[in-house]
Amino acid sequence: MKLLSIAIPCYNSQDYMANCIESLLPGGEDVEILIVDDGSRDQTAQIADEYAAQYPTIVKAIHQENGGHGSAVNAGIANASGLYFKVVDSDDWVKEEAYLTILSTLRELTGGESTLDMLISNFVYEKEGERRKKVMHYRHIMPQDRLFTWDECGHFRPGKYILMHSVIYRTKLLKECHLHLPEHTFYVDNLYVFEPLPYVRTMYYLDVNFYRYYIGRADQSVNEKVMIGRIDQQIRVNKLMVDYMVEKKKSLLNKKTKAYMINYLDIITTISSILLIRSGTDEALEKKKELLNYIKQKDRALYKKLRYGLLGNCMNLPGKVGRWISVEGYKICQHFFGFN
Repeated sequence: MKLLSIAIPCYNSQDYMANCIESLLPGGEDVEILIVDDGSRDQTAQIADEYAAQYPTIVKAIHQENGGHGSAVNAGIANASGLYFKVVDSDDWVKEEAYLTILSTLRELTGGESTLDMLISNFVYEKEGERRKKVMHYRHIMPQDRLFTWDECGHFRPGKYILMHSVIYRTKLLKECHLHLPEHTFYVDNLYVFEPLPYVRTMYYLDVNFYRYYIGRADQSVNEKVMIGRIDQQIRVNKLMVDYMVEKKKSLLNKKTKAYMINYLDIITTISSILLIRSGTDEALEKKKELLNYIKQKDRALYKKLRYGLLGNCMNLPGKVGRWISVEGYKICQHFFGFN
């Protein structure tokens, strides 16, 4: 059995996927690299097959009809044989030194008295054209270099949250919680780092800059103009997260897990709201109202926390002036935290 399975969702990734794959090969025989060709129309499938032929004990090529990022992640989980599971997008890469440290840590923890559910490490925004690289770390929130639980976590301030780039899950946990991401939908990475959390009991934080998150292509899903054009998919994911939160609320016995999930949902709802405001159309403003009404109908207590918390109040200031203030506040956060 492999120590770590790494899924690389690929769609028309011929121009950059080799850089991603090459960064993962130093993991050697401890690692299983699953290249998921999601119905690509370029040379992605051929490149995947070439790597699988060259490294038959490490690389596996999986070919499927186009189903979107979520479908490719689902295929990765279904085919994973490693004890742990990681997603690395095809335009991103990892830093070798941090990578080897993570593998060494996973190796040491395997077979110990306590089972590790989720390993967290830092990621770096590799934003095109910017010299200063923003590092997302968790130094003042999580204990370092040891197993810990939710009760030992500190407060997650706005802008500090766990993304797909940060996490490595225990593979069996993902299968036991029946994680299945929706197909033909963008922004499902938010569900990936949200739905397994009630099942996570033990964590381990390594303060190493492992994942390099590239931002810069005009067609990237996180490009703001692209996100506004796909706002219905952002709203769909937002609603699915609300549904899941309402479903799991009573069974979430750990207060810190619940508090973190509500805070994360608050951030996602804020992003949905600001993108709808930025769209600048009457239709978009109606969609914003409809989203809030959806949350209100699902769970009034959750609605109050999202609508009347700090972020909710900032995103729902009345009139054109209020919307302008909301957008300007968002721009400041955007610059400070380095996203989009």
